[in-house]
Amino acid sequence: MNAKAKIMLAVSMGIFGTLGLFTRNIPLNSGELALYRAVLAAVLILIYLAVSRQRIDFGKIKKEIPLLLLSGIAMGINWILLFQAYKYTTISAATLSYYFAPVIVTAVCPLLFREKLTGKQTVCFCMSTVGLILIIGVGKLDQGGRDLTGILFGLGAAVFYASVILLNKFIKNVTGIHRTLLQFFAAILILIPYVACTGGMHLGSLHKTGFICLLTVGLVHTGITYCMYFSALKDLTGQETAMLSYIDPLVAVLVSTVVLGERMTFTQALGGIFILGFTWWNEKSGNCN
Repeated sequence: MNAKAKIMLAVSMGIFGTLGLFTRNIPLNSGELALYRAVLAAVLILIYLAVSRQRIDFGKIKKEIPLLLLSGIAMGINWILLFQAYKYTTISAATLSYYFAPVIVTAVCPLLFREKLTGKQTVCFCMSTVGLILIIGVGKLDQGGRDLTGILFGLGAAVFYASVILLNKFIKNVTGIHRTLLQFFAAILILIPYVACTGGMHLGSLHKTGFICLLTVGLVHTGITYCMYFSALKDLTGQETAMLSYIDPLVAVLVSTVVLGERMTFTQALGGIFILGFTWWNEKSGNCN
């Protein structure tokens, strides 16, 4: 069972790593793309829960609905910013800046949970920050500042992803795929008015390739992959999950440099190694609970 769970998690992380490749071929603004992603994934997960006869006990979770709404809103904003990052900079730079999220969680946990920041955590936070500076330092010299803008969007996405992680720590009665489904619904609620106020919907203007990529992002990268991800989590330790999660950024970097031929300098690569390496070292012994 553990081996099967590891394979499922590894595959899901690998799929997540190709997200930028598909979004590049969808000519929609980031808010609209995020909305369709949430809708498609929510529909698929609803079908999955109906077939597997899994019900949500709303009476049990009613006290946590405000937290679910907040985390869902943060998830929707996180997606918008990440998709904007893909538009402005390389997939590798966007992904590496986005993976600053665990570093943010490490820094904020002592404030929220009254824990002391250990020496090791302090070193990891400082060195990961150095890694981010290395990536940004290169980005602002390229493409008239577009790289820097994209990296900042990626960092903004990391802030909201960290918010989702931290809010989830306060949600005790809703777990796994049920929590994600409710967060998708919350994201949809905030994304509909956002899209309406920022240009409306243009689904009919999509060409065949764009439509196929949109279905792939919504159904495969989000719906199916989230189901695989949460099915695997229950059979794996936190450390095993943390280690396998690094498949995502590694695949994203390979897609960016090998498949798309996007430029990645030595300094950017070094910055990425700092972020991923020191975050991995920090999570190896566990983070705040």
